Amino acid sequence: MSFEKMTIAELRAYLEEKEDLLPEEEERLKADRRRGTAALLRRFHKRKDASRQEEARLQKMLSEEESLQKKGFEAIAGVDEAGRGPLAGPVIAAAVILKPGVVIKGLKDSKQLSAEAREKIFDQIIINVRSYGLGSASREEIDRLNIHAASMLAMMRALGKLSPQPDYVLVDGFQIRKCPFKQKAITGGDVLSMSIAAASVLAKVSRDKVMLDLHRKYPRYGFDHNMGYGTSEHRDALSRFGPCPLHRLSFRLTDN
Repeated sequence: MSFEKMTIAELRAYLEEKEDLLPEEEERLKADRRRGTAALLRRFHKRKDASRQEEARLQKMLSEEESLQKKGFEAIAGVDEAGRGPLAGPVIAAAVILKPGVVIKGLKDSKQLSAEAREKIFDQIIINVRSYGLGSASREEIDRLNIHAASMLAMMRALGKLSPQPDYVLVDGFQIRKCPFKQKAITGGDVLSMSIAAASVLAKVSRDKVMLDLHRKYPRYGFDHNMGYGTSEHRDALSRFGPCPLHRLSFRLTDN
């Protein structure tokens, strides 16, 4: 291929479709003296380096699962929750058993993703699971038990919906109380484990949908955008209107 005869726009389109270059292609592009060609080649290598780093990041997120698989564990569940911090609404947990060796592109801790990205990755996770389960603990249970115990309850409920049941559980943060399965708690697990990160996204997307539905019933508090978290707007509404049946009365709801 004669790169010299291609316009810069044609070169850009060509390189955007390439994942790698043959050695002879690289040499011919370097020999092209146009400044636009040099800029496109630098951009290509920058994109290639970013892709390589992303692939390495995702592979690293499989290290816990692969280590357990080598020890004979086959159904490894990742568990995480969403909704510990909000002033209102339930806490929702997800448990996920991914198909072995699955790499879900773009998967990160749900807090590091935009709402749009979470929705897209949610669909990819559902396609690539052996099994998943969602569990929740209500506002009443949070107030009665405390948020930590309620989170544990939601996780147990999520695990109970898995089929097959797991033979090992990876959980973000703290071990799950009364969990009947072997487990490992990983600090920052939603960054370090593919299964936990997948559970993080499922839990967050599922809880956001619940809060959007509840916003229609209690529109004063802005649940459609604060998801129950204690924003200044939310706290101002609490000062003006008082709590609704969704609010966690065991939490500090106002600054007074």
